Amino acid sequence: KDWDYELIDMLGYPRKMFQKLIMPGTGIGHLSDKIREEVGFDVEVVVPATHDTGSAVLAVPANDDDFIYISSGTWSLMGIERKEADCSEKSCEMNFTNEGGYAGRFRYLKNIMGLWMIQSVRHEVNDAYSFAEICAMAEKAKDFPSRVDANDECFLSPDNMTQEVKDYCRRTGQKVPETLGEIATVIYTSLAECYAKTAKELEEMTGRTYTRIHIIGGGSNAGYLNELTAKATKKEIHAGPGEATAIGNITAQMLKAEEFKTVEEARAIIHESFGVKVHKE
Repeated sequence: KDWDYELIDMLGYPRKMFQKLIMPGTGIGHLSDKIREEVGFDVEVVVPATHDTGSAVLAVPANDDDFIYISSGTWSLMGIERKEADCSEKSCEMNFTNEGGYAGRFRYLKNIMGLWMIQSVRHEVNDAYSFAEICAMAEKAKDFPSRVDANDECFLSPDNMTQEVKDYCRRTGQKVPETLGEIATVIYTSLAECYAKTAKELEEMTGRTYTRIHIIGGGSNAGYLNELTAKATKKEIHAGPGEATAIGNITAQMLKAEEFKTVEEARAIIHESFGVKVHKE
């Protein structure tokens, strides 16, 4: 919960570059006179949990510790909340990180591929179809057998994502997808299997089993992917809210203003206020 000054000194950086760390929910002042005059009002500026994933995880509508979360968008941040960081060598080898959360919590998570692959494929057909339409096409092609490693570096920034998926299947001796529906079902199914693998790794690292996964952020609207994730992980999927980052940001401000007394109260209200859809295997 502070800068690693030993590492900073080893790298030769001046310590004065690194400002005082401020915890989420801290008021840091008001608008300047110039800004106040321009917008016509004054407001206290309150620090949320940062960056966007920190705010999103604050908006997870759950008040126990029996869940894994996926902050799902272009990327998927998949992990758990915990009170202490895990800086073990094994944790490092498995590519987990510890990021700050609200009220001193740690977001113990892995950054894995999200909907970037589908977004790229959609752009390659000139955004002619909505994500819902692409999901429907994928479901029609659900029996297509091929899979890819969604975290393979070849998918990070290819010249053409559609061609990269085809090439991967060809290189690995699998059936090559041809239609948009087949490409989409390969991507969605591969993502679900990646989530299942990460869930098992989290359970291995914590020595416990989790019964459900909360998917928050824009990716929570991908119903077909949510169903595949329920099937692959054999866990309940609770999808929503979609605008989790904005909700978590506002929640930190409302906690500062004592509109909510506790995080637990805030999360209970979030659960009641936004449609959370449950998917079961």
